[in-house]
Amino acid sequence: MIRGKERFITQLYMGVDFIFIQVSFFIAWFTRFYLFDGEGLGAYLPLSTYFLWNIVYSTSYIGVSFITGLYAPKRKMKFAREIAKICQSNLFSMFILLSVLFIVKTVDISRLFLVIYLALNIMIAIIYRFMVKQSLRNLRSKGFNRQFVLILGAGSIGNRYMQNLLQHPEYGLKVLGFLDDIRSEYSTNSNIQVPILGKLVDLNRVLTERVVDEVVVALPLTAFPKYQQIISVCEKAGVRVSIVPDFYDILPANPHFERFGDLPIINVRDVPLDEFVNRILKRAFDIIFSLFAIILISPILLFVAIGVKLTSSGPVLFKQERVGLNRRKFYMYKFRSMKHMPEITSNTQWTIENDPRRTRFGSFIRKTSLDELPQFFNVLKGDMSVVGPRPERPYFVEQFKEEVPKYMVKHQVSPGITGWAQVCGLRGDTSIRNRIDHDIYYIENWTLLFDVKIIFKTVVNGFVNKNAY
Repeated sequence: MIRGKERFITQLYMGVDFIFIQVSFFIAWFTRFYLFDGEGLGAYLPLSTYFLWNIVYSTSYIGVSFITGLYAPKRKMKFAREIAKICQSNLFSMFILLSVLFIVKTVDISRLFLVIYLALNIMIAIIYRFMVKQSLRNLRSKGFNRQFVLILGAGSIGNRYMQNLLQHPEYGLKVLGFLDDIRSEYSTNSNIQVPILGKLVDLNRVLTERVVDEVVVALPLTAFPKYQQIISVCEKAGVRVSIVPDFYDILPANPHFERFGDLPIINVRDVPLDEFVNRILKRAFDIIFSLFAIILISPILLFVAIGVKLTSSGPVLFKQERVGLNRRKFYMYKFRSMKHMPEITSNTQWTIENDPRRTRFGSFIRKTSLDELPQFFNVLKGDMSVVGPRPERPYFVEQFKEEVPKYMVKHQVSPGITGWAQVCGLRGDTSIRNRIDHDIYYIENWTLLFDVKIIFKTVVNGFVNKNAY
C-alpha cells in the first residue's frame, strides 16, 4: 500500500531522477569522448569539471520539477501531460546550466556532449516513468494500491462521477458508497451496486468507521450552505475533499482556479500559455527554430523573391494587417502572389478559385505555401509563433465573431505559421467552425511536445494546399 506515503514517494522520485541523470551523464561522456572521439581527451576539460556542471543541472532539474508540478500526485494525470512536464523541466534546467556557464565564462564545454546529455535525460525519464505508470495502472486495475472514495450526493452529478470512475479502473479509485438526504436506494447502469451509507449528517460517523481517502461533494447548488460544515468535518478527519460544481455542464471548457488577492476565482478556460514558464519556453523555442529555419531556407527565400520580381511588377513582399494576441493588430508578411491592388480590396475580399488577381508564379507559391515563409520574420519580431491559430484580417474577424461561437478565443494565444487545424486538413476554403474547434483544443492542451508534433505533421503532410486559391 502506498496510502499515506506520498511524501516518501515524492522523495523516491527525486532520488531516482537524480540517479538517472548521473547515468545519463556518464553515458553522454562515454559517447562523446570515446565513441565520437577516439584520439584521447587531452584537448578537453577533465571529467571532474563536467561532473560539476552535471550537479548544477541535476539540482536545477529537481527544483524546476517541483515548480512545474512534476512531483505532484499523477494518479489522474494523462501521461502526455507528464511528458510535457519532463521536457519543460529538462529544457529549463539546460537553460539554467547554459546561463551559469556564460556567467562564469566557461566556453570550452562540448556542445555535442550537451546535446547528447539533454536528449538522454529526456528519453530515460520518459521511459522509466512510463514503465512505472503502466505498472501502477496494472496493479490498480487488479485491485491493488486502491484509494477509497465517498460521494456526497446520489443525484445526477454523483452518478456522472461514478460512471467516470467505472470507465477508468486504472486510476485505482473505488467508491465505498453515497451519502444522500433524499435517496435511500441507488443503483448504477452497470453490474456494480453502490450502497447509500446514510445521510449527510452521518459523514463524521462514516469517516470514523471506514477508511476513506477522498470525499467528493456532488451536491446541487441548493445544498451550498452545507459545504462549510462538510469541509470542516473532512479536514478534521484528515480526508481530502473535492467538489464537482453543479454548473459543470454550462462551462465552455476545462476551468481552473486562480487567486485574486484572498479570493479564489474560477477561470472558465484553462490556457497553459498563461503560465510564465510556458510562455518563456515557447518563445525561446520560436526564436531558435525560426533562426534555424531562416538559415536553412535562405536559398528558397532568394529563389521565390527573384521569381516574384521577374514575373510581375510591384514589391516582392506583401504585408497585410491581421489580428493577433489579445486582439492586437500587426502586419503579417508574405511573398506577393497577386497583382498590385488597393489595400481596401486585399483586406476585404476572399481569394476565389481561378482568381484573376493572381499571377502565374503567385498561384504556384500559394499552392506550395512558399508565400508564407517570410512569416518566420514575424515570429522573430514577436508578432507570431511558429505554431498557433492562423491570424485573420480585421474585417473578417468582426464578421466571424458574430457568426461563429467562441471565435475570439483564438486570440488568447499568439497566431502561428502552422497550427493544429491546418495539419488536420482545415486549410484555405474550409469550415471556420471546425477550425475554431481545433484551435480551442490546441489552446487548452498546449505543450511544447504538441508544438513539435504539429511541426512534424506539417513537414510530413507536405506544404501543398489543395484548398489554396
